[in-house]
Amino acid sequence: MRLIFMGTPDFSVPALDALIEAGHDIAAVYTQPPRPAGRGKKDRPTPVHRRAEEAGIEVRHPVSLKPEEEKARFAELGAEVAVVVAYGLILPRAILDAPERGCLNIHASLLPRWRGAAPIQRSVMAGDDATGVCIMCMEAGLDTGPVLLRQETPIGPTDTAGDLHDRLAGIGATAIVAALDGLAGLTPLPQPEDGVTYAAKIDKSEAKIDWSRPAEEVDRQIRGLSPFPGAWTEIEGERVKLLRSRAHQGDGEPGQVMAGFTIACGTGAVEVLEVQREGRKPLAAEEVLRGLVLPGRIG
Repeated sequence: MRLIFMGTPDFSVPALDALIEAGHDIAAVYTQPPRPAGRGKKDRPTPVHRRAEEAGIEVRHPVSLKPEEEKARFAELGAEVAVVVAYGLILPRAILDAPERGCLNIHASLLPRWRGAAPIQRSVMAGDDATGVCIMCMEAGLDTGPVLLRQETPIGPTDTAGDLHDRLAGIGATAIVAALDGLAGLTPLPQPEDGVTYAAKIDKSEAKIDWSRPAEEVDRQIRGLSPFPGAWTEIEGERVKLLRSRAHQGDGEPGQVMAGFTIACGTGAVEVLEVQREGRKPLAAEEVLRGLVLPGRIG
């Protein structure tokens, strides 16, 4: 099938790889423009850009798809389907309508729950038991289109957003190949009006830990914001990111350090399993404790 692929971050790469391996004719890849990154602030191409170039596929990175010339260039590719996954630009109606069989989006939630920008993080922070991937027919609304195919996966008690990110990227890659293979026989199912939630973009102000909250909420905050931006607390004036944890039994004043790296919360406690000190790599909590003396109370 002749396709256009539209994606930007690491999450999108497994889907691109799967489509290449499945033998689809990818006319072009659209991605975000290279942007300054790293210490030298040199323009760095996106993960999808790099992978497409390795595969010898034409890469396009317009700043916007609104100009008429960009719409015309897109339509001239003559694609049957456009596959979109974490692209990062709004698609104008002319773009949505250009492919013969429309635009299909790989969305990392069980729609209509968690429409929007941060479905993986929000599902963990909300304490959902499961999440998944939906292959959705795109329309003008925000993740409102009918669903062609969905695949579910449980959220484990120690799963982080990073764990789910990698798992869902693989599920999405498998699902989009299956959806394209069976496209003629799949029936788009409208999303129900009940159960709609929106996954607002993560704000860095959400990352500071309030130890007076219940342990279950603090644990989900830590796991839902791992690895980025990383939930953090202050220890002896140093901002330390906590990247992996589990809820734990215990009583104490909020922020009180109990055995090891277990911290008392408003109710219960949280056992911290992975930590990242400023300017250092993430380490298991027991390794960090060899060089970081915890005071009686933190936060």
